[in-house]
Amino acid sequence: MKKSVVIVGAVLIVISIAVGAMGAHALKEILSDSSLKSLETAVRYQMYMGIAILSLGLNYHKFRKRSFNYFYLFILLGSILFSFSIYGLIWADHSSFFSLKKVFGPLTPLGGTLMIIGWSIFIVQFSRQKEDDP
Repeated sequence: MKKSVVIVGAVLIVISIAVGAMGAHALKEILSDSSLKSLETAVRYQMYMGIAILSLGLNYHKFRKRSFNYFYLFILLGSILFSFSIYGLIWADHSSFFSLKKVFGPLTPLGGTLMIIGWSIFIVQFSRQKEDDP
């Protein structure tokens, strides 16, 4: 087990629950249907990645440390950039900070790309392991 990774995964899960609850209740009357759908997507991906990171941390001993660090960092950074940029875009839509769209807009696909790279590294590393490898 890698305690710090498990904690990071759990923190992502907690944040996604809190943001999802805010969206379902407090923000439901404020946000447009489009913004709510975007929020739901960001929350869902953050939850998925949080659960995945938590699972990876619990199974840390089964991976090569260097490969683990790469796919963990790509997945974590991708998740943060993807979900939090969507949160930022929604905030920019409903505030006077429209210039923030120029900052947050490109971060969403970058975050998605980093998650794809991270999971691709995981697939390659995992497929190279023998059944009995740690």
